Amino acid sequence: MAVTVLSMTPRKHHGPDHSREALPSDSNFLTIEQMKHIKLRTILAATASLILLGSCNDYLDILPTNDVVLDNFWKEKADVSSVLNGCYESLEQSDCLNRFAIWGELRSDNIIAGNSTGFELSEILKENILPTNSYCTWQPVYRTINRCNTVIHYAPHVHQVDPNYTMTEMNANIAEASALRDLCYFYLIRTFRDVPYSTQPSVDDTEDYILPATPFSQVLDSLITDLENVKDYAVRRYYLEENELAYYNSSRITRWAIYAMLADMYLWKGDYDNCIKYCGYIIDYKKQQYKDLYDRNVDVTDIKLFNGVPLIVEQLDGNNTCGHAYNEIFGKGNSFESIFELYFRDNQSVTNSYVSNYYGDRSNDLRQFSAPDFLYKNTSAGTNDIFKKRDCRAYEDIKLSSSKYAICKYARQSVSFRNENLSTDQDLRLSDARRSNNYANWIIYRLTDVMLMKAEAEVMKGDQFFKDAFSLVNAVNKRAVNVTTTAVKDTLVYADYASSQRSMEDLVFQERHRETLFEGKRWFDLVRLARRDGNNNRLISLVSNKYEDNVNAIKIKLADPNILYFPYSRNELKVNPKLVQNPAYSNSEQTKTN
Repeated sequence: MAVTVLSMTPRKHHGPDHSREALPSDSNFLTIEQMKHIKLRTILAATASLILLGSCNDYLDILPTNDVVLDNFWKEKADVSSVLNGCYESLEQSDCLNRFAIWGELRSDNIIAGNSTGFELSEILKENILPTNSYCTWQPVYRTINRCNTVIHYAPHVHQVDPNYTMTEMNANIAEASALRDLCYFYLIRTFRDVPYSTQPSVDDTEDYILPATPFSQVLDSLITDLENVKDYAVRRYYLEENELAYYNSSRITRWAIYAMLADMYLWKGDYDNCIKYCGYIIDYKKQQYKDLYDRNVDVTDIKLFNGVPLIVEQLDGNNTCGHAYNEIFGKGNSFESIFELYFRDNQSVTNSYVSNYYGDRSNDLRQFSAPDFLYKNTSAGTNDIFKKRDCRAYEDIKLSSSKYAICKYARQSVSFRNENLSTDQDLRLSDARRSNNYANWIIYRLTDVMLMKAEAEVMKGDQFFKDAFSLVNAVNKRAVNVTTTAVKDTLVYADYASSQRSMEDLVFQERHRETLFEGKRWFDLVRLARRDGNNNRLISLVSNKYEDNVNAIKIKLADPNILYFPYSRNELKVNPKLVQNPAYSNSEQTKTN
């Protein structure tokens, strides 16, 4: 068995706690007594690197290869921080992040083939997903899960042996690791539906990792319960080291990140009251954060209230160009609106190769993925069905490159343009800077995402909530069409949508489509919609817009509710006889285990 060696060099945003706000009160999270009879064996190495976990074809086949005396590690709180850093770094590894983005985006109506698209990716785009496709493997995600489980497993022991490692710190670290683990499982169930579920690390060779798949709803309930149990122990905020008056650092899990995860999970569960509750907590927090910054004389002139919610403006006062919101949110990263994002900066060893490999970079506008024509064509003429002609997001996120539409979100480091009196693309006078390095942060949750989750839940609650839902959607749209500086005709009108729940629901999904374009969310949104409908009709209608060939065959295939999820990898079926293949793929020759 091969062993993965991971550098544990501390990174400033994932290192020691720099919070200027007190951690939650000191109280028991796990008792030491519960940990007394656990065998203390793991895969560790000394000095600058940590041999943390085994690497095989399958996480569930991972077993330790050696025993290390406990005294060699897990002696002080710095050891916990080091391994916790490794959890973040594992998420940021290309094999893990690529799956999150591809699983959540590729099958949606956002993506078609670009230049030199790999065979396996092309097959997914054609809805011809075989169990031999490497993107059906989940090992990188379970690797991260196991690292998180390891932190949760050993943190109580460190608290016992290190008097400087307080109960408060331990509970905060466990909350952080639990949230990262639950985020991984959330990606897995949205991709595969039923998955093996374990909260135990692979530290003991007597443990059985040949597990059956746990049903979607059961895993989801477990994730919600777990997050509800740890949320109050999570750190509320971290500050950027270089400027204590800067916006708060969102590249680590905070209580607000856990709230966003809970809101998302409750939305999938159909528990709209709790979704609204947690979204409300986050929105109120951002309002208070905006007030606090203002009261501390921090320059917040780039933030304005849109229907009472503080958002970064597209065009600064006294400036005649748009693009400011994009530059702050996706260019610089860690913006005021961010809730949780994966951090790629400061020459760290792990880079965000997903953007440069699949979207574009300074050397090539068009990589393996491109946007379908219907997303952008004729936007500036005012006849596009998705984007109004003054919607800044269209010009920030998409660009005509030769005969295809290149994906620019994240690939652009900065952009500046004028969108006044548009008639042709040339009137934009757009200038942009593409990234030369793979240092684009990858956003998991941000404020407008949460606003639209709340709006969706409110619409599903009924017409008494329609006005509030519309206000949230309209706020997101107003920022995008730059309504603060110029009178704009292309604004949303409540009366156009308020006649039915279906119209309001469509409005929310349309705005989510525009706002979270290419962020790895669209396919998951469509699956959630299909699960709610009890059929795939709306999903099929939307996804089929991107196809030019074999449209009817693809529609027929997508009608099967099981097809919404990936098949289990053929290799997983070989090593785990307790797994039963998704019936949509069970007739494929590639599912055979012999």
